[in-house]
Amino acid sequence: MTAVGAPILCTEFAPDGAKVFTGACDGKAQLWDLQANKLQAIGKHDQPIRHMAWVANHNLLVTGGWDKTLKYWDCRQPNPSATVQMPERVYAMDIVGRLGVIGCANRHILAFDMQKPQTPLRKVDSPLKCQTRCIACFPDATGFALGSIEGRVAIHYVNQNRASDNFAFKCHREGKNVHAVNCIAFNSQYGTFATCGSDGTFHFWDKNSKQRLKQFKKCAKSITAAAFSPNSSAFAYAVSYDWSKGVQRYNPSDPNSIYIHGTPPGEIQSRAKPNRRH
Repeated sequence: MTAVGAPILCTEFAPDGAKVFTGACDGKAQLWDLQANKLQAIGKHDQPIRHMAWVANHNLLVTGGWDKTLKYWDCRQPNPSATVQMPERVYAMDIVGRLGVIGCANRHILAFDMQKPQTPLRKVDSPLKCQTRCIACFPDATGFALGSIEGRVAIHYVNQNRASDNFAFKCHREGKNVHAVNCIAFNSQYGTFATCGSDGTFHFWDKNSKQRLKQFKKCAKSITAAAFSPNSSAFAYAVSYDWSKGVQRYNPSDPNSIYIHGTPPGEIQSRAKPNRRH
């Protein structure tokens, strides 16, 4: 355990798995050596760092902040290798292979070819009406899933020739209560995905057949983060308060928990499209 000096908003493992990058509310990016328990300064934003990711193609760390910038860092240098101006504050980010997708305030979405990481490949408005909460790229890097605070997910392909395959659906709703989609996570083996919400539930989905694969029991608190294991045999998710009900509902004595759910193929394999009666 170590202290970085400010609340942490994002983390990313270094390629060797022995170090962890952290991005905090003071705008500092640092590298934590787990064995030595030492921190190394990497870079700085003028506002909090909301997301970060490792760009394997260039061996660079990319950070996205509320100062409306993306910054690329060579960890051996004190200054960023490149800075890209964003249209608004960075709220969500994911990178898979050559595809990088950034979600900003005011529903701006930017897609990058990470071979040319300083120039957006495409700029679009979010197909969802409300604030972007999370983004996850497809495992094959052909598109991305986008979640918002309105209990909706959009499936969007980067190639405009596949625009007819784009769609959106409602989720994480209880009657008239609408909950934010806090996290979307794809499994690399089957290309299906999970959504996690402020309602304390997670669901498995198949975008190709446009159906839910499985719904799970509600947790005591919101689910704030999740990921599949590399071989898709397990699904880890974090349960904690996500501030969706304001500071008055925060109880510091409530525990923050991480759970691991085993995922047999039957739960996450793609399924044939259901027959629809006309």
